[in-house]
Amino acid sequence: MSRLAMRQQGLPKLTFIIGGARSGKSGHAERLAMQEQQPVLYIATGQGLDEEMQRRIAVHRQRRAADWQTLELPTHVGRHLRAEPSKAGVLILDCLTLLVSNAILEAAGDVDSPDEASAQAAVEGEIADLLGAIEAIPACWLVVSNEVGEGLVPLYPAGRLFRDLLGWANQRLAEKADDV
Repeated sequence: MSRLAMRQQGLPKLTFIIGGARSGKSGHAERLAMQEQQPVLYIATGQGLDEEMQRRIAVHRQRRAADWQTLELPTHVGRHLRAEPSKAGVLILDCLTLLVSNAILEAAGDVDSPDEASAQAAVEGEIADLLGAIEAIPACWLVVSNEVGEGLVPLYPAGRLFRDLLGWANQRLAEKADDV
């Protein structure tokens, strides 16, 4: 079936929405979800660890439709959803960028000298679990992520590790997506 035919029948199984920071990716995913007129589960991976992030989270919360369910999970998204599957017709994961960052921070230890093997294993596990959940749960998925590979090479080891592992995770999701 062509992508055009899939769009005419509604959202494909997996739509991967990727772009620069603050480029409207989340809003685009939300508009696509609203068009489906189905129950929506919004999976938020951001954590309000500082005032700026708390403000960003508040803006995202205000934009969501009142009847959407929200699940705030900084890590272990796929594992959680496979253990407690959602009945929603559309699932928005916002965002893969923070899911990867959270997994790295949880596993890498010292950010000045991160344990790269532990961080890589944690991210690989997150992505495997997420892809398993996407396959197992009969819903349309909208996964949002940032493109970070077109910028400057980060100065710090943890920044380079994050850029590389997010790039790898983005590739895995894009490979499995019906639409990017």
